[in-house]
Amino acid sequence: MPQPAENFISLDHPPLFRRRLLRWFQQNGRDLPWRRTHDPYAIMVSEFMLQQTQVATVVPYYERWLERFPSFRALARASEAEVLHAWQGLGYYARGRNLHTAAKLVVGNFGGRLPADVTVVRQLPGVGRYTAGAIASFAFDLPEPIIDTNIARTLARLTNCKLPVDTSAGRDYLWNLAKALMPKKGARRFNSALMELGALVCLARKPRCDVCPVRLHCRADNPESLPGKRARPAVVRLTEWHGLIRQGKDVLLEQSHGRWRGMWTLPRLPAAPKHAPLLRLEFPFTHHCITLAVFSARRPSAPNDRQRWFACRALDDIPVPAPHRRALAQLLPILG
Repeated sequence: MPQPAENFISLDHPPLFRRRLLRWFQQNGRDLPWRRTHDPYAIMVSEFMLQQTQVATVVPYYERWLERFPSFRALARASEAEVLHAWQGLGYYARGRNLHTAAKLVVGNFGGRLPADVTVVRQLPGVGRYTAGAIASFAFDLPEPIIDTNIARTLARLTNCKLPVDTSAGRDYLWNLAKALMPKKGARRFNSALMELGALVCLARKPRCDVCPVRLHCRADNPESLPGKRARPAVVRLTEWHGLIRQGKDVLLEQSHGRWRGMWTLPRLPAAPKHAPLLRLEFPFTHHCITLAVFSARRPSAPNDRQRWFACRALDDIPVPAPHRRALAQLLPILG
């Protein structure tokens, strides 16, 4: 709700806004594992994992990853199969590949130490404007603004911005605003606090305006209607056909060259067989909803160069994407 004119404090007064926000954050900020470190490698791992993935999902993966690959050098030495195996279940596997490649570049070009230079960070694979700013501010405390979903929503509401935030004009507006609000010192805490405000108070569906620490700064006349976005494209529904092929206690898998490049999946079938599938699973993928249909299939006379027999008991040790792992977990005990 808009505040009475006599109580309204404009965002033209960023020092007061920052003080109120930081006071709230000190008392209410979550104890997340990546907030306990300033190690650039650990910060980079968390930022790659948090892209399009919720905090609660990331925490156990993050902790296991750092145990297995504790540094840029350790990750650079790993094989792609090891990296994909550690990443499986997080989805969007290009993030894991990009992180692996970035580690090799940091080791090869900078001796394993990431420079405190946002321009250098931005040149690493998989690092865009947000991720570069996040690494620069959280690892090095550089005064770099960041705009993620939570911050975009919060800033749009604070200024009653009606521009769609997923357009060039909307993005430029938010980045300029974030830059104007950025303190010269303490960017790490400020960016964390602003992000936390969106995660805990300025919620997407039911903003908690009554407990907002900066509500006197807010100009939103209808917070729940913001931020504005362009109309979403229709979800495309696809079906993919794969075969379950057994040989004693072994199962035939195929190394993917597509969406899950480098991971092992059930062999792709060129068309749906006439008999009913053993299993159907749905999973979302960007703007698609994909149905994985698994059929009983005949053993080939000879596997092609991308196919290989694996012992069922060894499947936990190889990288298999989550939908295919779920299908194997459901079908193998039933079929014996």
